[in-house]
Amino acid sequence: MKLHELSPAPGSNQEPKRKGRGIGTGNGKTAGRGHKGQWARSGGGVRPGFEGGQMPLARRLPKRGFNNKVFAKHYAEVNVAALNAFEDGETICVVAMLEKGLIGKACDGVKVLGNGELKKKLTVKAAGFSKSAKEKIEAAGGKAEVV
Repeated sequence: MKLHELSPAPGSNQEPKRKGRGIGTGNGKTAGRGHKGQWARSGGGVRPGFEGGQMPLARRLPKRGFNNKVFAKHYAEVNVAALNAFEDGETICVVAMLEKGLIGKACDGVKVLGNGELKKKLTVKAAGFSKSAKEKIEAAGGKAEVV
């Protein structure tokens, strides 16, 4: 089989229905929306969770437990093994990790976790360290500095 011989399974690729393109299509004029009313409008419909004035499910159900989603700190996580990408004796900060591609974005800082082994002496500056990560960095002769 070659690349030019590949084709999708029969019936898997369908052309999209062209709404509102004349009476002959069977989907002209109102384009399947019916006549007038809330759902016929361009921004038609109701917001998610709205139940027509009935008390919404989210408000009917009891709320339990603690929720801190809005104010919680979100840390980007990096394992100790990933820090081997840096040169021996280097000082590592959030910017250096971003440049190497170890983290996607910094969020509220970086937390270093202890998965893997560290073979280089590094000075790591981060928002937090797990207990095992701190031990492994110091065992390799490096320093773990909380910023």
